[in-house]
Amino acid sequence: MSSAKPRLRFAPSPTGYLHIGGVRTALFNWLWARKTGGTFILRIEDTDQERSTPENEQIILRDLSWLGLNWDEGPDVGGPNGPYRQMERLALYHSFADKLIEKGGAYRCYCTKEELDAQREAVKAKDPKGQFRYPGTCRDRKPPYPERPYVVRLKAPSSGTITYNDLVFGEVSTPNNTQQDWVLIRNDGVPLYNFGCVIDDITMGITLVARGRDHMINTPIQLILYEALGYTPPQFAHLPMMLAPDGTKLSKRHGAVAVGEYREKGLTPDGLLSYLVRFGWSFGDEEIFTKQSLVEKFDWERCSKSDGKFDFKKLAAVAFEHLKRDDLTSAKDYVDGAEKFLTKKGFANIDRNKIEEAMPMIRERAQTFIEAADALDYFFREPPTMDEKAVKKQLTADKAAHLATFRQLMANAPSFKAKELEAIVLEWLAKEGLTLKDVAQAARVAVTGRAASPGLFEVMEVLGRDICLARLDRGIEICKGSAQA
Repeated sequence: MSSAKPRLRFAPSPTGYLHIGGVRTALFNWLWARKTGGTFILRIEDTDQERSTPENEQIILRDLSWLGLNWDEGPDVGGPNGPYRQMERLALYHSFADKLIEKGGAYRCYCTKEELDAQREAVKAKDPKGQFRYPGTCRDRKPPYPERPYVVRLKAPSSGTITYNDLVFGEVSTPNNTQQDWVLIRNDGVPLYNFGCVIDDITMGITLVARGRDHMINTPIQLILYEALGYTPPQFAHLPMMLAPDGTKLSKRHGAVAVGEYREKGLTPDGLLSYLVRFGWSFGDEEIFTKQSLVEKFDWERCSKSDGKFDFKKLAAVAFEHLKRDDLTSAKDYVDGAEKFLTKKGFANIDRNKIEEAMPMIRERAQTFIEAADALDYFFREPPTMDEKAVKKQLTADKAAHLATFRQLMANAPSFKAKELEAIVLEWLAKEGLTLKDVAQAARVAVTGRAASPGLFEVMEVLGRDICLARLDRGIEICKGSAQA
């Protein structure tokens, strides 16, 4: 790599949601920028005016921010190389196009749609499977037709070879006779991908372009442009593809592929990144990383050429590991995540201390923040939602007396700590010749509304005496009511 600090970019198109494949690309660029003290740039390629929207751009910015992939220059934070939206850079593209025409590397093409259609039909007539290649009709057309609309075309070389060293795939060579005079700027003045990309990378000082290997088809064209314009090209790193389980291109029909869906499913951002980084990079058998550990360990030598198949179950397992470990998801982050999803369930003025107190009881079970919020529901809902099957089975007439005694013991307990409460109950049960199951399940249903929960006395300690007594009273009344039914 160059001794100068790297400048890398992620350049999404705001035509829809942020795809997890795009996140993997953004992550690799971000990691190298952070590891080397370089610059990470966010650039919005919004030239598809029919599908690009400000709303989609905001989704991309929001999701990247949620993932913690912060950028140093971009449309919202500015920078010395802006603007950072392509549609705000049209004058720049036209200026470079004019220079390229003057240097003989491009030309204005005045061919009409009708002329091009006729040429395509002629090719099909000779060979139905033949691919149309623009024959260079306007390369030397004189005089020009200034009154006609025109496109700007690359004057592509027809001999020689374009060769570059890819940081992942090694040396890659493409013969120039496979190229044609590609359109660089349409007749509406908007650049096509390859031209806009190259001009942006030149003017933003990009030193390394890391992107999916599906872009390898574009690299020779872009290198031709660098040479024609007289600029040194950046280095390239093409990353293997993220495929669906069936080996096809990963899309919505295979499941959740939008980053926002995983946020709404209650995954942690580092959990998602830990899984995605393994598509094209590995560090031995390690599967669980923090962003900081990734920054320290990432390099291009460990990148792979092999495509990978997305495994939603594996992602869930990696994400769960992140969620339940203190060293990966701090107590504060856990409380923040659980609080967000409790709010979505309709709770207001949530006691964060209560979440933190209950957290050890649910953390080993709740695989997402959604599950965490569901597990915490009865700590905040008053009265708790009662499971009808559990009520019918446990809050029966014959449990009323035992539950009433249990309630009295809880009311008179000197302290409301789990161990003390359990000791008091066990002493009573021993005297009466009863076992814990004779009362615990009925008490559990009365207190939580559920047949299954963490330890009963640990739950009661977090809920507090007053709430527990009120819920036990309600349970006793249900027991008595069942006798009259």
